[in-house]
Order: sequence, then C-alpha cells, then structure tokens
Amino acid sequence: MDNQLQRDTYYMELALKQARAGADQGEVPVGAVLLSGNTILAQAANSPIKNTDPTAHAEILALREGARISGNYRLPETTLYVTLEPCIMCMGAIIHARVKRLVYGATDPKTGAVASRYRIGQDSLLNHQLEVTSGVCHEQSTDLLQDFFRRKRQKNRK
Repeated sequence: MDNQLQRDTYYMELALKQARAGADQGEVPVGAVLLSGNTILAQAANSPIKNTDPTAHAEILALREGARISGNYRLPETTLYVTLEPCIMCMGAIIHARVKRLVYGATDPKTGAVASRYRIGQDSLLNHQLEVTSGVCHEQSTDLLQDFFRRKRQKNRK
C-alpha cells in the first residue's frame, strides 16, 4: 500500500467514525473530515434531522467549521474526506470553497454529483476544478449505509 493510500485510508476511517456517530443519532450515516496539510480543521456527521436544517450534510458542516477556524470562506490547499459521494448541493459548496482535493468512499447512483449521476467537479465551465479520489474504504462506507437502511426498513415494518 502506498503512502497516499495509507493516509487517505486513515482519514477516511475518521470520517467513518463520524458517520457511525450520526447513525447512532438516527441520521443517514455520512461523515466528513476536512484536512489542511496534516491538521484536521473539522470533522462532522450528517445532522439535518437533529439541526432541522436540510443543508446540514456532513460536508457542509465540515466546510463551515473549517472556514470559521481558518477565518476564510475559501479553503484552498485542503482535502475533504467524505464517506459518500457528495450531492449537487455539497459539490457546489466544495467548489465555491475552492477545496483542492476530494476523497470519497461509496458511490451514490441516485444523487452523486462527482461521477455517478453528475460530474460537477470536472465541469470546465466552472471557475474551479478539483482533484478527486474515489473508492477509499468503499466497502466499509457502503456496508454502513446498507445496514442503516436495512435496519430502518425493518423498524418501519414493525
């Protein structure tokens, strides 16, 4: 395993920890970690239900906290790790923040805006494109989501 993959796996495991914490609160298990160099700026879990905020996706919350900590809404030279391929809203925020690199685990064939459904991050008409690495901890990310929705369906049947 090369150094970059080891590093990506380490930070994705932190994002998975956030996703599990969100699942424990009844939220869809998506977690994010925002990194600047070797410094973690922010970690977040999905929390739209808890926050009664439809924009409270893990990515958005991590970007907000990273911007607050850095004192700048632009976050160049950062890497965002997220357990699920970001949606259109999150990709818009990621691009607007000028995140340098995005690393995600599971693909999202329904609403994925990186490669599965849309390819927003690679749109040459936008003023920022970012480096993307997909599939890091894919199996763990996918299993976490599938288990969450399986339990939710079983609970709803009762």
